[in-house]
Amino acid sequence: MRGSRRAFTYAFAAAALVLAVGGVAPQAAAQGRGVVILAAASLKNALDEAAADWSKQTGKATRIAYAASSAFARQIEGGIPADVFISADVPWMDYVAEHKLIKSSSRSDFLGNQIVLIVGKDSRIDLKIDKGFDLRGALGNDGRLAMGNVDAVPAGRYGKAALESLGIWSSVSGRVAQAENVRMALTLVSRGEAPLGIVYRTDAVSDPAVRIVGAFPADSHPAIIYPMALLSTSTHPDAQAFVDFLKSPAARPFFEKQGFAVLK
Repeated sequence: MRGSRRAFTYAFAAAALVLAVGGVAPQAAAQGRGVVILAAASLKNALDEAAADWSKQTGKATRIAYAASSAFARQIEGGIPADVFISADVPWMDYVAEHKLIKSSSRSDFLGNQIVLIVGKDSRIDLKIDKGFDLRGALGNDGRLAMGNVDAVPAGRYGKAALESLGIWSSVSGRVAQAENVRMALTLVSRGEAPLGIVYRTDAVSDPAVRIVGAFPADSHPAIIYPMALLSTSTHPDAQAFVDFLKSPAARPFFEKQGFAVLK
C-alpha cells in the first residue's frame, strides 16, 4: 500500500538523523550540524517555510524530521540526538518532560489547530457535523474513515474523542483506517483510497486534492495545542535562537497562512 511507503519515508527520515550525528560527542556534533528539530507531521509546510526564512536571514542551518509525536517521544526517550521537539499535543510533551528529557524552562504552548472532516475534492458527500450525524452511512458499504492511530497519534486521539462526544464512534470504529501519522491519513483521502478522513485543518488546506466537509466543534475534544521545547541533551549554540525566531512576529505569517493559531 502507498501509505506503507509513506510510513517508511517518515521513519527513514528520523533514522537518518540518528545516523548522521550519532556516535559523535554531543558538543562536537552540535558544532558540526544544523539545529535538529523533531516536529509533528502536520507542521511540515509551515515549519519548512519558517526554517528556510531563518536560514536565509542568519546563514544558519536546520535539519527537520517529521513524524507522529508519539514516535518522536519514544525516540527521544531512546536517546535520538536532537535539539528541539514540537509535539502535536500536550500529553506527549508531558511524557518527555516527566522523563526529564526537555529543558523545562524552554517549554511553551506554541500553536493551536482544529480537526476537520475531509473528502476528495470531487466527492459529492455533504454532511453537517452534529450529534449523531450519519458518518457511517456516508462511508458506504466498504469505505474507510482515514485517521491517525487513535491510541497514539494526537490527531487520531482528538478525532476519536470528537466522535465519542458526538455519539457516533461505536458506529464507525470498525471502519477506521488508522495511519501512523496525520499526513498519511490525509494521503489516503487525497489518493482516493478512503472516502473520508479526519485531519487537522492545516493539513486539509495544504492539499488541493481534498475538500473540507466541516470542522468538529471545539468542545467535542480536548484543546489542540502544540507545545515546543528544547531537549535536555541539546548543546547546539543556535537552538534557542531558532526557537525564539519561531515565536517571533517574523515567523507568525508562515503558521497563520497554513491555518494555525499562534499562541505565543
